[in-house]
Amino acid sequence: RAMLRALGLLRPWRPLGVRACTSDGTSGGHEIQVRALAGPDQGITEILMNRPHARNALGNIFVSEMLDALARLQEDQKVRVLLFRSGVKGVFCAGADLKEREQMSAAEVGVFVQRLRGLMNDIAAFPAPTIAAMDGFALGGGLELALACDLRVAASSAIMGLIETTRGLLPGAGGTQRLPRCLGVALAKELIFTGRRLSGVQAHTLGLVNHTVDQNKEGDAAYHRALALAQEILPQAPIAVRLGKVAIDRGMEVDITSGMAIEGMCYAQNIPTQDRLEGMAAFREKRPPEFVGK
Repeated sequence: RAMLRALGLLRPWRPLGVRACTSDGTSGGHEIQVRALAGPDQGITEILMNRPHARNALGNIFVSEMLDALARLQEDQKVRVLLFRSGVKGVFCAGADLKEREQMSAAEVGVFVQRLRGLMNDIAAFPAPTIAAMDGFALGGGLELALACDLRVAASSAIMGLIETTRGLLPGAGGTQRLPRCLGVALAKELIFTGRRLSGVQAHTLGLVNHTVDQNKEGDAAYHRALALAQEILPQAPIAVRLGKVAIDRGMEVDITSGMAIEGMCYAQNIPTQDRLEGMAAFREKRPPEFVGK
């Protein structure tokens, strides 16, 4: 158990309480709005990025509200899939708010970039599967946000890239680490060195996104495909899915022998769950399983 705690496999799960920055999607007062879906989509929670005047740029308020939302959601056992989407047509996230950053001192920039890095790490470490629905521009920090998610879906017309070198910068929120793990070192270097922009189709060809879809008139085709992907995850045993994520993520950081040990610890933690017994019973009785996350 001590080893499991050290790996972060044992987490207390508590229900998500009501909070001020949570929205049902109808309020325009917050840059980050959270909505838990109901009915057949119960278990899917959406984080809506809604900062239209700045194209969802990563400003101080935006980052603070996102960090607060993640801190509360990560303890909620009812969240089986977390979906990131935009409320601004044609944009997923345009990256860092350079106008806001221009007003910062060098020391303040350093602190803010650390907060950005912490935000991306919190997204990557979120216990449930995460999906980015990229229906428009995802540039710089916007692509880094998507890279921090487990899965990515893009509209064919979406434009993405780590373009920091074209602004005299370099990716500072995890892009130099996550892009090589996604595409390989040489290709990641080429994209970062050149600041090249990719369409959704090109990104899918390279393996940067899991799925690409033709954009619709409403401009939310990637969101609907991401929702369909989330619906495929929903019926599966939530504890097994979460532990599978831990085994993959932590196993990628170490050698194969250590990775196998991590997988073994995850598997051992899943053995006593009610869901495993339900899965075996459902298989024996030739019926769909009814998992409860216990």
